[in-house]
Amino acid sequence: MKYFLALACIVFINSTKAQKTIQKKEFRGVWVATVDNIDWPPTATASVEIQKSSFIQLLNMHQRNGINAVIVQVRPAADAFYPSAYEPWSQWLTGTQGQAPSPYYDPLAFMIAETHKRGMEFHAWLNPYRAVFSIKKTMLAPNHITLTHPSWFLAYGDKKYFDPGNKAAQKFVTNIVKDIATRYNIDAIHMDDYFYPYRITGKEFPDYKTFKIYANGMSKDTWRRSNTDSIILSISKVIKQVNKKCRFGISPFGVWRNATQDTMGSNTKAGQTNYDDLYADILLWLRKGWIDYVAPQLYWEIGHPLADFNTLADWWAKNSYGKDCYIGIGFYRAGSNKAWKDKTQLPQQIQKIRSLPALTGMAFYNSRSFEKNPNGWNDTLRLNYFKNNIK
Repeated sequence: MKYFLALACIVFINSTKAQKTIQKKEFRGVWVATVDNIDWPPTATASVEIQKSSFIQLLNMHQRNGINAVIVQVRPAADAFYPSAYEPWSQWLTGTQGQAPSPYYDPLAFMIAETHKRGMEFHAWLNPYRAVFSIKKTMLAPNHITLTHPSWFLAYGDKKYFDPGNKAAQKFVTNIVKDIATRYNIDAIHMDDYFYPYRITGKEFPDYKTFKIYANGMSKDTWRRSNTDSIILSISKVIKQVNKKCRFGISPFGVWRNATQDTMGSNTKAGQTNYDDLYADILLWLRKGWIDYVAPQLYWEIGHPLADFNTLADWWAKNSYGKDCYIGIGFYRAGSNKAWKDKTQLPQQIQKIRSLPALTGMAFYNSRSFEKNPNGWNDTLRLNYFKNNIK
């Protein structure tokens, strides 16, 4: 009898350990957008005191809900939410680009410290190529890179972008990443879906001059993808050189390619795709080990006619090449249509993610969407799905 009791105890302990191991693998993140003050700071002219208190409130809210990581946008448009030798202070931090916070503090160091104090991960989110958010409205600081090196940039729509084919521009962006990964105790460098910009109907991205110089016989599409590949590889290498504990993650648009374009593609009908329109070959980067995790933005509902959530979750689970795959959920969509008014939409998506062992977590866009507890989903996470707060 004692033998069986002892055996039962061992089985229980091992089962508990296994359960904890599984739980620890689940990433539960939330994006905190700073561009245009979407999530934080509350306004571009908020005092330092309000900046700090509002970020602490933000963290406390997410911690109560069981979130264990924040993905904070620290470089929205060739500007900085930290003291930088390369780029000016962000206009969304102080109201004026290039103006330091007063009384002076380092927002990034503060946010990292407060996040880690709560046992949560801090992922530094950078936009690699967006340089000017609004050409007509943005008042640039004299040292903004578009003014000191204008030949590196291209105007498209109402924005300016680094020319992805310009090698000097690529090196500059790599140095930005190196600087952050060297000076700050971050858990990851994170980039979203904006590589080459989304197409504007009737307008071609104006990189023809660079293409003529550097194409070396490649088609324009192949050349563009090679440009994106090269900066991802460059950033991956520099992160590992300066901070081995820092991971590198990409949050791509949810569709790599449609099955009508590629036999490896998903059964979707997306109008634009990573591979064909943003020139981002995510699968190559996963296969080569250049990135540590992928967080595809599956902001559609279950049953969407062009991009069904379940179809895409299955596809990414099969195409993550052994890397961590965190599914991006469109929390902000709550109440936007019939499907997103259904209180079971979020629980069903979480259940789908957890049914696929290759998917190791999820991330929610965006932080401010949580403030009004839409569809009671904060309670759903806090009292049920994220009841066990995994750090």
